[in-house]
Amino acid sequence: MDTILKSFLDKIESKVSTLFQKDFLLTWEKSYEDLEIILTVAETLKYLRDKNISTRCFDSGLAISQFRDNSTRTRFSFASASNLLGLAVQDLDEGKSQIAHGETVRETSTMISFLSDIIGIRDDMFLGAGNAYMREVGAALDEAYAEGVLPQRPGIINLQCDIDHPTQSMADLLHLKTVFGSLENLRGKKIAMTWAYSPSYGKPLSVPQGIIGLMTRFGMQVDLAYPEGYDLIPEVDDLAGKQAQESNGSFRTVNAMQEAFKDADIVYPKSWAPYQVMQRRTKLLRNNDHNGLKELEKECLSNNARFKEWECTEKMMELTSNGKALYLHCLPADISNVSCKEGEVAATVFERYRVPLYKQAGFKPYIIAAMMLTNRFENPAGVLRNIEHRGRNRVL
Repeated sequence: MDTILKSFLDKIESKVSTLFQKDFLLTWEKSYEDLEIILTVAETLKYLRDKNISTRCFDSGLAISQFRDNSTRTRFSFASASNLLGLAVQDLDEGKSQIAHGETVRETSTMISFLSDIIGIRDDMFLGAGNAYMREVGAALDEAYAEGVLPQRPGIINLQCDIDHPTQSMADLLHLKTVFGSLENLRGKKIAMTWAYSPSYGKPLSVPQGIIGLMTRFGMQVDLAYPEGYDLIPEVDDLAGKQAQESNGSFRTVNAMQEAFKDADIVYPKSWAPYQVMQRRTKLLRNNDHNGLKELEKECLSNNARFKEWECTEKMMELTSNGKALYLHCLPADISNVSCKEGEVAATVFERYRVPLYKQAGFKPYIIAAMMLTNRFENPAGVLRNIEHRGRNRVL
Protein backbone atom coordinates (compact mmCIF):
# COMPACT_ATOMS: atom_id res chain seq x y z
CA MET A 1 0.00 0.00 0.00
CA ASP A 2 1.44 3.38 -0.98
CA THR A 3 1.90 6.19 1.51
CA ILE A 4 -0.86 8.43 0.11
CA LEU A 5 -3.53 5.74 0.39
CA LYS A 6 -2.28 4.74 3.83
CA SER A 7 -2.54 8.36 5.01
CA PHE A 8 -6.16 8.52 3.81
CA LEU A 9 -7.12 5.29 5.58
CA ASP A 10 -5.28 6.22 8.78
CA LYS A 11 -7.12 9.54 8.84
CA ILE A 12 -10.52 7.87 8.40
CA GLU A 13 -9.75 5.39 11.18
CA SER A 14 -8.63 8.17 13.53
CA LYS A 15 -12.11 9.75 13.46
CA VAL A 16 -15.23 8.77 15.36
CA SER A 17 -18.05 8.33 12.87
CA THR A 18 -21.81 8.50 13.42
CA LEU A 19 -22.60 8.15 9.71
CA PHE A 20 -23.46 4.43 9.64
CA GLN A 21 -27.16 3.87 8.84
CA LYS A 22 -27.88 7.59 9.24
CA ASP A 23 -29.51 9.67 6.51
CA PHE A 24 -27.58 12.65 5.14
CA LEU A 25 -30.13 15.48 5.00
CA LEU A 26 -28.38 18.64 6.31
CA THR A 27 -24.66 19.26 6.72
CA TRP A 28 -25.15 21.04 10.04
CA GLU A 29 -26.70 17.87 11.49
CA LYS A 30 -23.34 16.13 11.05
CA SER A 31 -20.34 16.49 13.34
CA TYR A 32 -17.12 18.10 12.18
CA GLU A 33 -15.49 14.66 12.25
CA ASP A 34 -18.27 13.17 10.13
CA LEU A 35 -17.72 15.86 7.51
CA GLU A 36 -13.97 15.16 7.51
CA ILE A 37 -14.66 11.45 7.05
CA ILE A 38 -16.92 12.11 4.05
CA LEU A 39 -14.24 14.29 2.45
CA THR A 40 -11.48 11.74 3.04
CA VAL A 41 -13.54 8.78 1.82
CA ALA A 42 -14.33 10.79 -1.32
CA GLU A 43 -10.62 11.55 -1.81
CA THR A 44 -9.80 7.87 -1.34
CA LEU A 45 -12.36 6.73 -3.90
CA LYS A 46 -11.06 9.25 -6.40
CA TYR A 47 -7.47 8.19 -5.75
CA LEU A 48 -8.29 4.51 -6.26
CA ARG A 49 -10.24 5.14 -9.46
CA ASP A 50 -7.45 7.34 -10.81
CA LYS A 51 -5.16 4.33 -10.25
CA ASN A 52 -7.57 2.13 -12.24
CA ILE A 53 -8.67 0.17 -9.16
CA SER A 54 -12.30 -0.96 -9.10
CA THR A 55 -14.08 0.42 -6.03
CA ARG A 56 -17.16 -1.78 -6.29
CA CYS A 57 -18.17 -2.95 -2.82
CA PHE A 58 -21.68 -4.17 -3.75
CA ASP A 59 -22.37 -7.27 -5.83
CA SER A 60 -26.03 -6.32 -6.21
CA GLY A 61 -28.52 -3.77 -4.97
CA LEU A 62 -30.39 -0.68 -6.10
CA ALA A 63 -29.86 3.02 -5.67
CA ILE A 64 -33.21 4.75 -6.18
CA SER A 65 -33.07 8.12 -7.92
CA GLN A 66 -36.06 10.37 -7.18
CA PHE A 67 -35.80 13.79 -8.84
CA ARG A 68 -38.85 15.96 -8.32
CA ASP A 69 -37.15 18.83 -10.17
CA ASN A 70 -34.90 19.09 -13.21
CA SER A 71 -31.21 18.27 -12.87
CA THR A 72 -28.12 17.50 -14.96
CA ARG A 73 -25.00 17.48 -12.75
CA THR A 74 -26.57 15.99 -9.62
CA ARG A 75 -28.59 13.38 -11.56
CA PHE A 76 -25.53 12.08 -13.40
CA SER A 77 -23.34 12.41 -10.31
CA PHE A 78 -25.77 10.17 -8.40
CA ALA A 79 -25.75 7.61 -11.20
CA SER A 80 -21.95 7.73 -11.43
CA ALA A 81 -21.56 7.34 -7.68
CA SER A 82 -23.92 4.36 -7.58
CA ASN A 83 -22.08 2.65 -10.42
CA LEU A 84 -18.73 3.41 -8.81
CA LEU A 85 -19.76 1.31 -5.79
CA GLY A 86 -21.54 -1.42 -7.78
CA LEU A 87 -25.19 -0.41 -7.30
CA ALA A 88 -27.66 -0.29 -10.17
CA VAL A 89 -29.71 2.90 -10.53
CA GLN A 90 -33.47 2.94 -10.88
CA ASP A 91 -35.23 6.24 -11.48
CA LEU A 92 -38.55 6.76 -9.74
CA ASP A 93 -40.60 8.65 -12.33
CA GLU A 94 -43.62 9.83 -10.37
CA GLY A 95 -45.60 10.41 -13.57
CA LYS A 96 -45.18 6.75 -14.53
CA SER A 97 -45.79 5.36 -11.03
CA GLN A 98 -48.88 4.87 -8.89
CA ILE A 99 -48.01 8.13 -7.15
CA ALA A 100 -49.91 9.80 -9.98
CA HIS A 101 -52.95 7.77 -8.88
CA GLY A 102 -52.76 8.80 -5.24
CA GLU A 103 -50.38 6.22 -3.78
CA THR A 104 -49.18 7.44 -0.36
CA VAL A 105 -45.62 8.34 0.56
CA ARG A 106 -45.64 5.51 3.11
CA GLU A 107 -46.64 2.93 0.52
CA THR A 108 -44.33 4.17 -2.25
CA SER A 109 -41.33 4.33 0.08
CA THR A 110 -41.84 0.72 1.12
CA MET A 111 -42.56 -0.65 -2.35
CA ILE A 112 -39.33 0.73 -3.86
CA SER A 113 -37.13 -0.41 -0.98
CA PHE A 114 -37.26 -4.20 -0.78
CA LEU A 115 -33.76 -4.70 -2.22
CA SER A 116 -32.59 -1.09 -2.21
CA ASP A 117 -29.59 0.31 -0.37
CA ILE A 118 -29.84 4.05 -1.03
CA ILE A 119 -32.58 6.51 -1.98
CA GLY A 120 -31.43 9.84 -3.38
CA ILE A 121 -34.09 12.57 -3.35
CA ARG A 122 -34.15 16.01 -4.94
CA ASP A 123 -37.13 18.09 -3.83
CA ASP A 124 -36.52 21.84 -3.88
CA MET A 125 -39.72 23.24 -5.42
CA PHE A 126 -41.78 23.90 -2.31
CA LEU A 127 -40.41 25.97 0.56
CA GLY A 128 -41.09 24.14 3.81
CA ALA A 129 -41.82 20.85 2.07
CA GLY A 130 -38.70 19.33 0.45
CA ASN A 131 -36.71 18.43 3.54
CA ALA A 132 -39.94 17.52 5.33
CA TYR A 133 -40.77 15.08 2.51
CA MET A 134 -37.39 13.38 2.91
CA ARG A 135 -38.04 12.92 6.61
CA GLU A 136 -41.51 11.52 5.85
CA VAL A 137 -39.90 8.94 3.56
CA GLY A 138 -37.41 8.14 6.32
CA ALA A 139 -40.19 7.62 8.88
CA ALA A 140 -41.98 5.24 6.48
CA LEU A 141 -38.78 3.23 5.99
CA ASP A 142 -38.19 3.06 9.75
CA GLU A 143 -41.69 1.66 10.22
CA ALA A 144 -41.42 -0.89 7.41
CA TYR A 145 -38.04 -2.12 8.66
CA ALA A 146 -39.18 -2.32 12.29
CA GLU A 147 -42.18 -4.41 11.27
CA GLY A 148 -40.03 -6.85 9.29
CA VAL A 149 -41.34 -5.82 5.89
CA LEU A 150 -37.93 -4.63 4.67
CA PRO A 151 -34.79 -6.77 5.12
CA GLN A 152 -32.81 -3.57 5.62
CA ARG A 153 -33.53 0.13 5.93
CA PRO A 154 -32.18 2.05 2.90
CA GLY A 155 -30.26 5.25 3.58
CA ILE A 156 -31.51 8.59 2.26
CA ILE A 157 -29.27 11.21 0.68
CA ASN A 158 -30.49 14.76 0.15
CA LEU A 159 -29.69 15.63 -3.47
CA GLN A 160 -31.13 19.14 -2.91
CA CYS A 161 -34.06 20.37 -0.90
CA ASP A 162 -35.61 23.69 0.03
CA ILE A 163 -33.14 24.20 2.88
CA ASP A 164 -29.77 22.71 1.90
CA HIS A 165 -27.84 21.20 -1.01
CA PRO A 166 -25.33 19.08 0.92
CA THR A 167 -23.83 17.16 -2.01
CA GLN A 168 -23.10 20.49 -3.74
CA SER A 169 -21.64 22.31 -0.73
CA MET A 170 -19.54 19.28 0.27
CA ALA A 171 -18.20 18.99 -3.29
CA ASP A 172 -17.43 22.72 -3.14
CA LEU A 173 -15.61 22.21 0.15
CA LEU A 174 -13.53 19.34 -1.27
CA HIS A 175 -12.65 21.57 -4.23
CA LEU A 176 -11.51 24.32 -1.83
CA LYS A 177 -9.53 21.82 0.23
CA THR A 178 -7.78 20.65 -2.93
CA VAL A 179 -7.05 24.15 -4.23
CA PHE A 180 -5.82 25.56 -0.90
CA GLY A 181 -4.09 22.40 0.30
CA SER A 182 -6.00 21.50 3.47
CA LEU A 183 -9.02 22.33 5.58
CA GLU A 184 -6.71 24.11 8.02
CA ASN A 185 -5.56 26.42 5.22
CA LEU A 186 -9.17 27.55 4.76
CA ARG A 187 -9.20 29.17 8.19
CA GLY A 188 -9.23 32.93 7.80
CA LYS A 189 -9.92 32.74 4.07
CA LYS A 190 -12.70 35.04 2.90
CA ILE A 191 -15.55 33.63 0.82
CA ALA A 192 -18.16 35.94 -0.68
CA MET A 193 -21.51 34.20 -1.19
CA THR A 194 -23.37 36.84 -3.16
CA TRP A 195 -26.64 37.21 -5.00
CA ALA A 196 -26.25 37.92 -8.72
CA TYR A 197 -28.67 39.12 -11.35
CA SER A 198 -30.54 36.55 -13.42
CA PRO A 199 -33.24 36.96 -16.06
CA SER A 200 -35.22 34.21 -14.34
CA TYR A 201 -36.91 33.86 -10.99
CA GLY A 202 -37.73 31.15 -8.47
CA LYS A 203 -34.21 29.77 -8.06
CA PRO A 204 -33.94 27.85 -4.77
CA LEU A 205 -32.32 29.19 -1.61
CA SER A 206 -30.54 25.92 -0.90
CA VAL A 207 -27.17 26.71 -2.54
CA PRO A 208 -26.44 29.97 -0.66
CA GLN A 209 -27.86 28.44 2.52
CA GLY A 210 -25.74 25.34 2.00
CA ILE A 211 -22.60 27.46 1.60
CA ILE A 212 -23.12 29.64 4.67
CA GLY A 213 -24.29 26.60 6.63
CA LEU A 214 -21.11 24.66 5.84
CA MET A 215 -18.23 27.10 5.35
CA THR A 216 -18.88 28.77 8.72
CA ARG A 217 -17.90 25.42 10.29
CA PHE A 218 -14.31 25.79 9.08
CA GLY A 219 -13.13 29.13 10.47
CA MET A 220 -13.66 31.03 7.25
CA GLN A 221 -14.67 34.67 6.85
CA VAL A 222 -18.06 34.27 5.22
CA ASP A 223 -19.72 37.32 3.67
CA LEU A 224 -23.31 36.95 2.50
CA ALA A 225 -24.31 39.73 0.10
CA TYR A 226 -27.67 40.47 -1.48
CA PRO A 227 -29.84 43.45 -2.42
CA GLU A 228 -32.22 44.53 0.31
CA GLY A 229 -35.18 42.16 0.39
CA TYR A 230 -33.41 39.06 -0.95
CA ASP A 231 -33.12 37.40 2.46
CA LEU A 232 -32.59 33.70 3.12
CA ILE A 233 -34.44 31.54 5.65
CA PRO A 234 -33.82 33.37 8.97
CA GLU A 235 -33.03 30.19 10.91
CA VAL A 236 -30.19 29.27 8.54
CA ASP A 237 -28.84 32.81 8.74
CA ASP A 238 -28.84 32.60 12.55
CA LEU A 239 -27.19 29.17 12.44
CA ALA A 240 -24.36 30.48 10.24
CA GLY A 241 -23.61 33.25 12.72
CA LYS A 242 -23.50 30.81 15.63
CA GLN A 243 -21.24 28.37 13.77
CA ALA A 244 -18.85 31.14 12.76
CA GLN A 245 -18.41 32.10 16.43
CA GLU A 246 -17.77 28.48 17.39
CA SER A 247 -15.14 28.01 14.67
CA ASN A 248 -13.41 31.37 15.32
CA GLY A 249 -14.43 32.51 11.86
CA SER A 250 -16.79 35.32 10.96
CA PHE A 251 -20.15 35.79 9.29
CA ARG A 252 -21.79 38.99 8.19
CA THR A 253 -24.49 40.14 5.80
CA VAL A 254 -23.94 43.12 3.53
CA ASN A 255 -26.06 44.77 0.85
CA ALA A 256 -23.29 45.59 -1.62
CA MET A 257 -21.60 43.09 -3.92
CA GLN A 258 -18.45 45.22 -3.99
CA GLU A 259 -18.11 45.07 -0.21
CA ALA A 260 -18.31 41.28 -0.19
CA PHE A 261 -15.86 40.94 -3.09
CA LYS A 262 -13.28 43.24 -1.49
CA ASP A 263 -10.19 41.15 -0.57
CA ALA A 264 -12.14 37.91 -1.01
CA ASP A 265 -10.19 34.72 -1.65
CA ILE A 266 -13.23 32.93 -3.06
CA VAL A 267 -16.36 34.35 -4.72
CA TYR A 268 -19.65 32.55 -5.33
CA PRO A 269 -22.06 34.86 -7.23
CA LYS A 270 -25.38 33.04 -7.65
CA SER A 271 -28.97 34.16 -8.12
CA TRP A 272 -31.77 33.11 -5.79
CA ALA A 273 -35.34 34.17 -5.11
CA PRO A 274 -36.13 36.13 -1.92
CA TYR A 275 -37.37 34.10 1.03
CA GLN A 276 -40.69 35.98 1.01
CA VAL A 277 -41.15 35.30 -2.72
CA MET A 278 -40.53 31.58 -2.23
CA GLN A 279 -43.18 31.55 0.50
CA ARG A 280 -45.69 33.14 -1.86
CA ARG A 281 -44.64 30.89 -4.73
CA THR A 282 -45.17 27.75 -2.63
CA LYS A 283 -48.76 28.75 -1.83
CA LEU A 284 -49.49 29.46 -5.50
CA LEU A 285 -47.94 26.17 -6.61
CA ARG A 286 -49.96 24.22 -4.08
CA ASN A 287 -53.14 25.90 -5.24
CA ASN A 288 -52.29 25.39 -8.93
CA ASP A 289 -52.82 29.12 -9.34
CA HIS A 290 -51.25 29.56 -12.77
CA ASN A 291 -52.39 33.15 -13.18
CA GLY A 292 -51.00 34.02 -9.75
CA LEU A 293 -47.67 32.40 -10.67
CA LYS A 294 -47.49 34.43 -13.89
CA GLU A 295 -48.12 37.64 -11.98
CA LEU A 296 -45.54 36.74 -9.36
CA GLU A 297 -42.97 35.96 -12.06
CA LYS A 298 -43.64 39.29 -13.76
CA GLU A 299 -43.27 41.13 -10.45
CA CYS A 300 -40.06 39.32 -9.53
CA LEU A 301 -38.38 39.75 -12.89
CA SER A 302 -39.17 43.44 -12.73
CA ASN A 303 -37.61 43.62 -9.27
CA ASN A 304 -34.56 41.61 -10.37
CA ALA A 305 -34.00 44.06 -13.22
CA ARG A 306 -33.36 46.81 -10.67
CA PHE A 307 -30.11 45.04 -9.73
CA LYS A 308 -28.43 44.23 -13.04
CA GLU A 309 -25.20 45.69 -11.71
CA TRP A 310 -24.95 42.65 -9.42
CA GLU A 311 -22.79 40.82 -11.96
CA CYS A 312 -19.41 39.14 -11.55
CA THR A 313 -17.42 41.27 -13.98
CA GLU A 314 -13.71 41.75 -14.56
CA LYS A 315 -13.94 45.02 -12.62
CA MET A 316 -15.61 43.24 -9.72
CA MET A 317 -12.94 40.53 -9.71
CA GLU A 318 -10.24 43.21 -9.45
CA LEU A 319 -11.55 43.96 -5.94
CA THR A 320 -10.69 40.47 -4.71
CA SER A 321 -7.46 39.31 -3.08
CA ASN A 322 -4.70 40.15 -5.59
CA GLY A 323 -7.47 40.29 -8.18
CA LYS A 324 -7.32 36.49 -8.39
CA ALA A 325 -10.06 35.10 -6.19
CA LEU A 326 -11.27 31.59 -6.99
CA TYR A 327 -14.63 31.80 -8.77
CA LEU A 328 -17.21 29.15 -7.82
CA HIS A 329 -20.62 28.29 -9.21
CA CYS A 330 -22.90 25.26 -8.88
CA LEU A 331 -23.72 25.51 -12.63
CA PRO A 332 -25.36 26.22 -14.93
CA ALA A 333 -24.42 29.89 -14.64
CA ASP A 334 -26.28 32.67 -16.41
CA ILE A 335 -23.42 33.95 -18.60
CA SER A 336 -23.84 37.43 -20.04
CA ASN A 337 -23.97 37.50 -23.84
CA VAL A 338 -23.72 33.70 -23.95
CA SER A 339 -26.67 31.98 -22.25
CA CYS A 340 -28.52 35.28 -21.77
CA LYS A 341 -28.16 38.97 -22.62
CA GLU A 342 -27.37 39.99 -19.03
CA GLY A 343 -26.65 37.55 -16.24
CA GLU A 344 -24.69 36.47 -13.20
CA VAL A 345 -21.20 36.49 -14.69
CA ALA A 346 -19.31 38.11 -17.55
CA ALA A 347 -18.31 35.74 -20.33
CA THR A 348 -14.60 36.52 -19.94
CA VAL A 349 -14.66 35.71 -16.22
CA PHE A 350 -16.53 32.47 -16.75
CA GLU A 351 -14.24 31.35 -19.55
CA ARG A 352 -11.15 32.02 -17.46
CA TYR A 353 -12.49 29.78 -14.69
CA ARG A 354 -14.27 27.23 -16.86
CA VAL A 355 -11.80 24.40 -16.26
CA PRO A 356 -11.66 24.96 -12.46
CA LEU A 357 -15.48 25.03 -12.48
CA TYR A 358 -15.59 21.67 -14.21
CA LYS A 359 -13.15 20.30 -11.64
CA GLN A 360 -15.37 21.69 -8.87
CA ALA A 361 -18.35 19.83 -10.35
CA GLY A 362 -16.23 16.70 -10.78
CA PHE A 363 -15.97 16.15 -7.03
CA LYS A 364 -19.72 15.62 -6.63
CA PRO A 365 -19.85 11.93 -7.73
CA TYR A 366 -17.16 11.10 -5.17
CA ILE A 367 -18.93 13.02 -2.40
CA ILE A 368 -22.19 11.18 -3.11
CA ALA A 369 -20.37 7.84 -3.25
CA ALA A 370 -18.72 8.65 0.10
CA MET A 371 -22.13 9.40 1.62
CA MET A 372 -23.40 6.06 0.30
CA LEU A 373 -20.43 4.04 1.49
CA THR A 374 -20.38 5.49 5.00
CA ASN A 375 -24.13 4.95 5.32
CA ARG A 376 -23.95 1.27 4.41
CA PHE A 377 -20.64 0.24 6.02
CA GLU A 378 -19.73 0.74 9.67
CA ASN A 379 -15.99 0.48 8.93
CA PRO A 380 -15.38 2.42 5.69
CA ALA A 381 -11.60 2.32 6.08
CA GLY A 382 -11.72 -1.47 6.30
CA VAL A 383 -13.84 -1.66 3.15
CA LEU A 384 -11.46 0.61 1.27
CA ARG A 385 -8.47 -1.36 2.50
CA ASN A 386 -10.03 -4.59 1.24
CA ILE A 387 -10.73 -2.94 -2.11
CA GLU A 388 -7.08 -1.97 -2.45
CA HIS A 389 -5.91 -5.41 -1.31
CA ARG A 390 -8.22 -7.08 -3.84
CA GLY A 391 -6.55 -4.99 -6.54
CA ARG A 392 -9.15 -5.55 -9.23
CA ASN A 393 -8.64 -3.34 -12.26
CA ARG A 394 -11.56 -1.15 -13.25
CA VAL A 395 -10.52 -1.28 -16.90
CA LEU A 396 -8.91 -4.56 -17.97
